[in-house]
Amino acid sequence: MLDANVERVAGVTCAVGESPVWHAQEQAWYWVDIPARRIWRLDYATGATRHWTAAEMVACIAPRARGGLVAGMVSGIFAVDLLDDGTVRAERLGAPPELAPGMRFNDGRTDRQGRFWSGTMWMDMAAALPIGRLYRYDGGGLSAPLVSGLVTQNGLAWSPDGRTMYLSDSHPTRRRVWAFDYDVDAGVPYNRRLFVDMAAYTGRPDGATMDADGCYWVAGNDGASLLRFAPSGKLDRELALPVAKPSMPCFGGPDLDTLLVTSIVQAGREDDALAGAVLFVRPGVRGVVDVACGW
Repeated sequence: MLDANVERVAGVTCAVGESPVWHAQEQAWYWVDIPARRIWRLDYATGATRHWTAAEMVACIAPRARGGLVAGMVSGIFAVDLLDDGTVRAERLGAPPELAPGMRFNDGRTDRQGRFWSGTMWMDMAAALPIGRLYRYDGGGLSAPLVSGLVTQNGLAWSPDGRTMYLSDSHPTRRRVWAFDYDVDAGVPYNRRLFVDMAAYTGRPDGATMDADGCYWVAGNDGASLLRFAPSGKLDRELALPVAKPSMPCFGGPDLDTLLVTSIVQAGREDDALAGAVLFVRPGVRGVVDVACGW
C-alpha cells in the first residue's frame, strides 16, 4: 500500500524514467524513458497519457517558448517536435567535439533565464570514466565545457533567484553535490564548492529540483527516498518512496505543489515491485516552475 501522499500514475512503467518537467503553458507533465527512446506526456486535467518514439535515446527535455521541446540526446542537443503519428522530428542544434562514440547527454534543464544546460557521460557506468562535461545552449550555439571531469553528470537545479547553480555526480565512486555562484547575465557558474557529500546519506544523488523556499530536493537513487536539503547543505527532510531507484523529482500542477517522480528498473530486484513506476508525491511545499527555452 502506498503512503497517503504518494500516488502512482496508472499504466506507466519506464525502464529508465528520467527528466520530468512541468509544461506550464500546456498544463501537462513530460518525461522520458531513456532506453525505450520515448517521450511521455500526461495531461493534468484529463489524466490522459501518450508517448512518442525518437530515432535515438532521449535523456533530458525542456519546453520551448515557441513550441515543442529541446532535448539532450545521444548525438547532441536537439529541437524536438512531437508528431501526430507518435514519432519525433528532431533537428540537431549542436554537438560538442568531445562527444565521442559510447557517450551521450544525461541530465539537463533550463536556468532562470531560459538557457538550456546538459552534461555528457560515458554510457558504460562500470568503466567509471571521468570524461563527462557540462554545456550551455542559449540559441546562439553550444558553449565550450563549463565543468569537466564528471563521471555521471546529474542534479542540475537553480535557486529561485537564479544566483546559485547546483550540480551532482551520481556515480557510486563520486556521490557528491556541488553549489556554484551563478552569473545570471553571462550564464557562467563559478566558485564551486561542496554542497552535500551523499556518502553520509541514503542513496546516490540523481536528478533534482528546487522548491520556493530555496531547498534542493534530490532523488536518493538506490535509497528509495527523496531528500530535501536547506541552502546551508543541511538535511531538512527525507521522504521514503515505494521504489528502490527514484531518478528525478519535479514540481508541477497548477499550484506547483505536486512532485512527479520517475524511477528505474533494476535487474534482479524482485522485491522492487513498483520499479519503473511514475509517482505523484505531495510534500506540503511548493516548487518553482522551470523557464521555457527562450529561442
